[in-house]
Amino acid sequence: MDQANILDTPNVYPSLLSKSDEIGFTMPSDLYIGSLLKTLVASKPSGSFLELGTGMGLSLAWILEGMDTASKLVSIDNDMDLINIAKGFFRDDSRLQLICADGEDWIAQNQDERFDLVFADAWPGKYSYLEETLELIKVGGFYIIDDMEEQPNWPEGHSEQVSSLVNKLETRQDYTITKMDWSTGVIVAVKTK
Repeated sequence: MDQANILDTPNVYPSLLSKSDEIGFTMPSDLYIGSLLKTLVASKPSGSFLELGTGMGLSLAWILEGMDTASKLVSIDNDMDLINIAKGFFRDDSRLQLICADGEDWIAQNQDERFDLVFADAWPGKYSYLEETLELIKVGGFYIIDDMEEQPNWPEGHSEQVSSLVNKLETRQDYTITKMDWSTGVIVAVKTK
């Protein structure tokens, strides 16, 4: 399936792509992960969602598209310029809280929060503070990560970090996981206890 076959892209998506090109943002999420996120979010009415790594807001647009009016989304990035760009596109959506913060600090300071889905698209919540992030998820909730298949821009040694992360997830007794050859390589994990 090519990306042209994904028909229900958010209305704001082309503008976000254009802005990405304009500022030279080189780490955009693709349509496949966005479509998956929208579908999973739609399964959680009145849900509470967390995105670690706002970036340009491409995945954020898909998450919002899948949410109902009673749902809430917190999206965090440590780059104020990116947060301000996202605010420019999504300022009128009261379901969204955009936060500029260090992801590790935010995770550590919010251990009493619980979410129906966490999309960890940044180092914190994925390669650091993994245990703490997995604790934030409700039973029956999703933990989603992408970029699990080798990418040309990976720094030396990153492949070993990915393997270590996958191994940690595979050995957990409180999560059921599926590794998918979808998008850039996706893991969908569901908390079972």
